[in-house]
Amino acid sequence: MKTLRTIVRNNIRQYGMVIALVSIMLLFQILSGGILLKPLNITNLILQNSYILVLAVGMLLVIVAGHIDLSVGSVAAFIGAVAAIFMINMKMPFIAAMVLSLIIGGLIGAWQGFWIAYIRIPAFIVTLGGMLIFRGLTMIVLKGTSLAPFPTAFTKISSGFIPDLFNNQQYHIITILIGIILSVVYIISELRGRKTKLKYEFEVLPMKFLIVKMVIIVAAINAFCIILAGYKGIPNVLILLSLLIAIYAFITIKTVAGRHIYALGGNEKAAQLSGVMAQRVLFWVFVNMGVLSALCGLVFAARLNAATPKAGNGFELDAIAACYIGGASASGGIGTVIGAIIGGLVMGVMNNGMSLIGLGVDWQQAIKGIVLLYAVAFDIYTKSKSA
Repeated sequence: MKTLRTIVRNNIRQYGMVIALVSIMLLFQILSGGILLKPLNITNLILQNSYILVLAVGMLLVIVAGHIDLSVGSVAAFIGAVAAIFMINMKMPFIAAMVLSLIIGGLIGAWQGFWIAYIRIPAFIVTLGGMLIFRGLTMIVLKGTSLAPFPTAFTKISSGFIPDLFNNQQYHIITILIGIILSVVYIISELRGRKTKLKYEFEVLPMKFLIVKMVIIVAAINAFCIILAGYKGIPNVLILLSLLIAIYAFITIKTVAGRHIYALGGNEKAAQLSGVMAQRVLFWVFVNMGVLSALCGLVFAARLNAATPKAGNGFELDAIAACYIGGASASGGIGTVIGAIIGGLVMGVMNNGMSLIGLGVDWQQAIKGIVLLYAVAFDIYTKSKSA
C-alpha cells in the first residue's frame, strides 16, 4: 500500500485526468441511457473533436514554452478558405493544394514567431492581432459567403474510414486485428522499457503493478477497437491524429529539441546560459503552430465539405483549455502531449454528453468554464504540494 500511495502521489497529474475522463464517461453513459458509448456516437465523438486535438498538440508546445496563441482558430479558417480557392475555383489537385496550404500555415507561424521571438513583442498581443487579421482575410477571400463542395477525395480525410478486406457484415475485422497488434506492441514496449531501466538501475514499477497497468490498458485498447468495429471501423482522421500524437510525443520526450522547449518554458535565462538558442526555439515553436493550425483548418473544411467565414470560432479557447485540463502549467515548462489529448477528450466527452442529455449551450459553456478553472486550481495545488 505504501508503494501504491507513492506511485499515485508521484503521478497525480498524469493519473488525475485519466480518472476524471473515465468518471465523466461513466456518468454520461448512465445519464444518457447507454447512448454515449454506442459505436456510432464514439465515431462521431472522434470526428467532432479531431481538429481540436490537432490544435491541442501544437498549443501544448506553445504553452510549455511559456506563451499562448490566440490566432489558431482564425488561421484555421483562413487556410480552409485558401484551400477552397485552390481546389474549387482553381481546380488544383487536392494533394498539391494541401501541401501549399500547409506551407502557407508555416509562413503565417513564421511571421508571428518573428515578432514574438526576435522583436520580443508579447505573444498575447501578436496572436491577438493575428486573430483579427486572419479572421478579416477569411471574410475577404470568401467574400462573406461559403464555398463548396470540395473534391470527394479530400473530404475522405475527415469522413472516410479504413477499408475492411474481410467484408464482415457485423464487425470491421481489420479494426479488431489492429487492436490486437497494438496490444502486442504495447506489451513488448513496456517490457523492453522496464528491462532497459533495470539495466541502468533506474526506479521501475513493481512487476505486479506493471501487470495490472498492462491489463487495464490492453483491455481499454481492445474495447475501444471493438466499439469502433461495430460501426464502420477506424476513421481516417484517427490514423492521422495517432501519427501526430506518436511523432510529437517522441519529439517532446526523446529529442534535444523537445528538451530545449521545456527548458525555455521552465526558465528562459537559465536555458540561454545552458546553450539553448532561445529565440530560434521559440520561433520554430510558432512555425509548428502555424502548420498544425493549417492542418486543423483542412480537417475542419473536409468535415464540413465547405469553407465558411465563421469556421474556427472558439477553436483557440478549446485548444488552450485542453492543454490546461490535461496538466500543462500556465507558467510554462510542464505538460505532455498525451495530457493535452486527454484534456481535449474530457472537453469533447462533456460537450457530447451534455448534448445527449439535453443541456443547452448556455449551461454547457458555464460548466466548461468551471471545469477549466478547477483544472488550473488543481495544477497550482499539486505544484505547491510537490515544491
